[in-house]
Amino acid sequence: MASAPTTAAIAVTGLRKSFGDKVVLDGIDLDVREGTTFALLGPNGSGKTTTVRILSTLIGADGGQVRIAGHDLVREADAVRAAIGVTGQFSAVDDLLTGEENLVLMADLHHLGRAAGRRRVADLLDRFDLTEAARKLASTYSGGMRRRLDLAMTLVGEPRVIFLDEPTTGLDPRSRRMTWQTIRDLVAGGVTIFLTTQYLEEADHLADRIAVLDRGRLVAEGSPEELKRALPGGHVRLRFGDAAGLDAAARVLGGMSRDDEALTLQVPSDGGVPALRALLDRLDQAAIEVDELSVHTPDLDDVFFALTAKEAVR
Repeated sequence: MASAPTTAAIAVTGLRKSFGDKVVLDGIDLDVREGTTFALLGPNGSGKTTTVRILSTLIGADGGQVRIAGHDLVREADAVRAAIGVTGQFSAVDDLLTGEENLVLMADLHHLGRAAGRRRVADLLDRFDLTEAARKLASTYSGGMRRRLDLAMTLVGEPRVIFLDEPTTGLDPRSRRMTWQTIRDLVAGGVTIFLTTQYLEEADHLADRIAVLDRGRLVAEGSPEELKRALPGGHVRLRFGDAAGLDAAARVLGGMSRDDEALTLQVPSDGGVPALRALLDRLDQAAIEVDELSVHTPDLDDVFFALTAKEAVR
């Protein structure tokens, strides 16, 4: 039996926002499925943070319709706030409190009650590996510890949708990887993550789908692999055992880029399974053996620059 389609955690239609005469969001549409990670990419000033601020009810939009966790953003703003959590570029941690006190404060704000709040705090301290540092001032925490505490504070209310606005900015590689694993664990538990990031590797590793925003408009959307395959420049590199094999393959495949010294051919390809199967079938039919095959596709850096680097024509 086919499974039921995943429902939308975030549905956005025609979202618009201007500041004065500057159009920041020019009618964007988004559809974010429950229990997935959705990454919004774009250069500085493209409208990413404005989008997060609108969707998290911090500022109003000028136009468009938004539903989050089944609730209308305007008419049911309180219900939206109850369903979401937000971790911004800058930590919301209070340095004058201990890690534990920061979490207790959040539990009180969510009206959890003393016993339930203590249980929730203890669980989050353990989950984010902060138990030993729980009674130390947050001002003594490393960048990675502060980010973990900040995310733990977001989770006190058990949100169904979490907005992460550049959550790993300034973290060292180890702390960034730990944050990535935390995000994966949250999604595995059914939480929806809406992520903005300047680290394209981060989006590639975490996102189920990516949208690219440029000058207030969405210029592309798809899975990381779909976006990379859609960009020209992908190829398959074939290496042969001798010059005879290279010559034979070149005759069969036509005008490919070849390197006689390395005994390689470079064949344009999107890197997909059908294209690879067709290529290998042609070689097999000609009884040509390949010593080594490697697939090279554009990465998200290539996608990002191809979609956002063009200057507006005036």
